[in-house]
Amino acid sequence: MQVSTIIAALANQRPRSAWERGVVAYAQSMLDELEPTEELWPRTVEKVLLNGAPSWHDYSWGGCSLIYNADIAERLCCPSELRRSDNGRRRPNAREEWLDTQARACFQAAQLVKRIVCAYERSAV
Repeated sequence: MQVSTIIAALANQRPRSAWERGVVAYAQSMLDELEPTEELWPRTVEKVLLNGAPSWHDYSWGGCSLIYNADIAERLCCPSELRRSDNGRRRPNAREEWLDTQARACFQAAQLVKRIVCAYERSAV
């Protein structure tokens, strides 16, 4: 499936929450770095999107995506959560830093892209 087709499918997503909108935004930003004519297959989606990083934790902490807490919080939080976290100045929860939260969102974004590619593969057969 071509990257341009996946981007079009992402545009048709109807996310309901700030988190889901953020996950879609991460998926779009990862795909924007690829050539529009590049082909993605279910087995290679995650490896291609990781862009050489061994894991989503390393992808996030290595600076392959957003690097500032405020930017991550703005992408993933609704207004009340953003106020509660003081625009990213406070940790998102007791167990994570903002970059860990971003790693979870990037993992979910990759899974979303993989689901789109798999659905396309099933419908093409």
